[in-house]
Amino acid sequence: MTQPAPVRAVGVRDVAAHAGVSTQTVSRVLNGHPHIRPETRQRVLDAIQALGYRINNAARALGTSTSRTLGVVASDAALYGPAEGVAALEAAARTGGRWIATAYADAADASSVEAAVKHLLAQGVDGIVLVAPHTRTLEAATAAAPGVPIVALHGGTGVATQSAGAALAVAHLIDLGHRRIAEVAGPGDWLEATARSRGVADALDSAGLTLADRWEGDWSAAAGYALAEAVAEALGRAQAPTALAVANDQMALGLMAGLRAQGIDVPREVSVVGFDDNPDSAFYLPALTTVRLDLASEARRVVAEVVGAPGEAFAEPPVLVVRDSAIPLGD
Repeated sequence: MTQPAPVRAVGVRDVAAHAGVSTQTVSRVLNGHPHIRPETRQRVLDAIQALGYRINNAARALGTSTSRTLGVVASDAALYGPAEGVAALEAAARTGGRWIATAYADAADASSVEAAVKHLLAQGVDGIVLVAPHTRTLEAATAAAPGVPIVALHGGTGVATQSAGAALAVAHLIDLGHRRIAEVAGPGDWLEATARSRGVADALDSAGLTLADRWEGDWSAAAGYALAEAVAEALGRAQAPTALAVANDQMALGLMAGLRAQGIDVPREVSVVGFDDNPDSAFYLPALTTVRLDLASEARRVVAEVVGAPGEAFAEPPVLVVRDSAIPLGD
């Protein structure tokens, strides 16, 4: 019986012909050459995808000391922030002619983080990005990969962006006349939670105010709902908070639902602001006033930093998105 002819693997020449460029240009794109026009780079990347060209990272790493692949250690993928973070990193890496390999870990467990890092190192990644890490995650990852570039998404200068976003939300409440502002914070051992809490504190301090009350949740809508009873009790006291700064939109969703179940009207009895501007926030009841981060530019900044080119990309400042969940005091 005649055997079918083997299917020839797609090569660099095929990619070059499809993109209408030289093989040298394809090689430069694959190796991250900085002096390639963005439209040319995109044509090559589109051709790679269309033809199913497979890059032999192991072979290339032997010849160039780089695999063009970044490792991502991610946790809590069911939450909006981490899931969107991984997607943004993939897009940023692809734009730069790179790829990502993702390993999921329990970010609170050092041994789980260490195992994820070692798995990625075995694939020859050029550096590692941590998505939604606990404060202990960076230490565990660094210990497991000495000498390897490791950057946290929303870490470094991204911490300042997180703090600035939270400060922006609280400043909006202050502008609306609120002076007794309470906080529903994220879990205290998360870098993002501590950065956002710092922003809340900074905005209050700048206005000569102190925090009216504070609760902590695990980022989930369920946590926000569970806290509603304690928040409702605080709202019934003398000198009760008139506004709540919530560390993310999912907790704000659960909290508003829980307060509604307690017979408390948001925003007439208490204003609420969130953080993240997730795709559903405009459809909450009421529509949520929140803070939007430019996750795409933050991902580009992180990719640039991990590959040693931190000056090539900068995250845009946070933006306040005003909707219906926060109103002037007394309205």
